[in-house]
Amino acid sequence: MNSFYIDNKEIGGDRTFVIAELSANHNQDFDRAVEIIKAAKWAGADAIKLQTYTPDTITLDCDNEYFQIKQGTIWDGTTLHKLYQGAYTPWDWQPKLKKIAEEEGLICFSSPFDYTSVDFLEKMDVPAYKIASFEINDIPFIEYIASKGKPVIMSTGIATLKDIEEAVNACRRVGNNNIALLKCTSAYPSPLEDINLRVIPNMKETFDIVVGLSDHTMSNTISLGAVALGAKIVEKHLTLRREDGGPDSKFSMEPEEFKSMVDGIREMEKALGKVTYQLTEKQRNSREHSRSLFVVKDIKSGEKFTEENVRSIRPGFGMETKYIDDIIGREAKVDIEKGTPMSWDLIR
Repeated sequence: MNSFYIDNKEIGGDRTFVIAELSANHNQDFDRAVEIIKAAKWAGADAIKLQTYTPDTITLDCDNEYFQIKQGTIWDGTTLHKLYQGAYTPWDWQPKLKKIAEEEGLICFSSPFDYTSVDFLEKMDVPAYKIASFEINDIPFIEYIASKGKPVIMSTGIATLKDIEEAVNACRRVGNNNIALLKCTSAYPSPLEDINLRVIPNMKETFDIVVGLSDHTMSNTISLGAVALGAKIVEKHLTLRREDGGPDSKFSMEPEEFKSMVDGIREMEKALGKVTYQLTEKQRNSREHSRSLFVVKDIKSGEKFTEENVRSIRPGFGMETKYIDDIIGREAKVDIEKGTPMSWDLIR
């Protein structure tokens, strides 16, 4: 698996890259967008991600059945154009938001949704691109994004294995190998039984690239499990208060929840450690409290060792218990007091 860098952050190393997704949670209020960026920094995110489209660059203003949302989602009852009219992030905000994010010490990048948005983001000099799940089957578009030479992170929420393979090959075809794949479930919020975290290590093995999770559940557990399974990126929607509403509020974390998730991820990283069977100093010291062979009754010189006067007990200062059969029936060389650790020099 090849790691790569977005600005000064290694993607694929020991530290998980945590992305706070702003999405539509600004509710068309610039100051609220700024507040969310600052909340992302406070909560421990590494990056804030925008979405770059307008209703007219992503869909048509059309009310026929093809453009109506009626798949059992939280947005049912409206049309695509109307949904995106309330959800999009005004383009004139985005350079300002990027500057504010960078002043806060966050990386700022975006998901483009058409060629003009890529060109716009190139002028903003974003350090990476995110390809949303619903764009992963647009191979010419992926090639165009990847041709810019920036790292490409792709969500796989609606993708088959063949779709993922074609998208990865599209990036590689234009010489871009800085690719990451995010396991994603495109349901909002996502049912736990549809998450299938075991795909993460399989995806890593199949494509030999950085893998991660784009999480639309309301639980910390999923992200922590993903990190334990090898996710190097975690993306989660962030809002100030779910009760404020907005198109994405129902599957977005509040700052305190996001911080709890990030803290848990950092703890998980420490606990994962490395593959080693060497004992730490504390573990070596703890071995003193393990079992060993001790004299448990006073024994006279010449008396035989038996199962009644030698036993396996704690602590661990005596002979290893595996030697018990070599000791039983042999004679004591000297008088031995109860509580003496067994050793070979006590045996005749």
